[in-house]
Amino acid sequence: MHTTPELPTLTGVEHRFIDLPGLRMHVAEAGSGKPLLLLHGFPQHWWAWRKVIPALAAHYRVICPDLRGAGWTDAPPDGYTSEQLVGDVTALLDALHLQKVDILGYDWGALVGFRLCLAHPERVGRFVCLAAPHPYPDVHLRALLYVWRIWPMFAIALPGLGPWLLRRGRLPRWLMTSDTSDPSVYSRADLDVFVSPFADPARARAGSALYRHFILTEANRSSAGAYRSTRLQTPTLALYGTVLYGNNDPSREHPEILGGYQDYADDFTLEHVPGTGYYLAEQRPDVVIRRTLEFLSAGPGVAGEGAAG
Repeated sequence: MHTTPELPTLTGVEHRFIDLPGLRMHVAEAGSGKPLLLLHGFPQHWWAWRKVIPALAAHYRVICPDLRGAGWTDAPPDGYTSEQLVGDVTALLDALHLQKVDILGYDWGALVGFRLCLAHPERVGRFVCLAAPHPYPDVHLRALLYVWRIWPMFAIALPGLGPWLLRRGRLPRWLMTSDTSDPSVYSRADLDVFVSPFADPARARAGSALYRHFILTEANRSSAGAYRSTRLQTPTLALYGTVLYGNNDPSREHPEILGGYQDYADDFTLEHVPGTGYYLAEQRPDVVIRRTLEFLSAGPGVAGEGAAG
């Protein structure tokens, strides 16, 4: 029988469990004031934000849920679709009596954030995206040359194989250490905190279902132009590292897939964080904190590109 891992502790953070329709969600909170919702990525959970929570909580009420299937939130066998994951977040906002929030999202949490901005723009003030593609990717045939680099996504999505790989623990551990230019940003204890929940067969199956029904499905939908009829109205800042979607050449700051937003976004800023990998909040929490605070406190801007470092 699987034993639920103990929650890691962080000074100033309080934990609670909120009953949503069909889901019991774990939420970590810190600070007070204007609400800032933090949406983690894979293979992580709320602990992914441990390096930025204290600084952000000095200015905001920081709300860090474990999304469906992750961390200490329930891992039901289904519901890992775009519509349901967005529904989970809106249900959480309703339960917390929050009509509107700012969002900081990473990886698939940022994908959920983008979908929330498109479906319910009235509920999001400003949005900071870390290491995730926007809904209007500029896909070139040359991108096929890099498909082999994302083989873990396809392996995880396979029923049977995916859950087995996640339960063993080596693959999620490798994902975190291989996609950063400095693996030492993780302590062994941190890696254990992220990997240990996958020992639960239900969470391993949830991770596989997430890739199968959401991450890969959304990649196909976005690439096919499914969202180009809906404008991104939410002011958005997108930060990404050098190691992203096959872009491990420091001379190429902007991977082609990150272009294409100009005709569909009202206020979109794209910034490269030099010398970093995929896990920006792990490797450069200082940049994430600084740019998030600057962007959230800024007025309306215009679309553009630049560097943050």
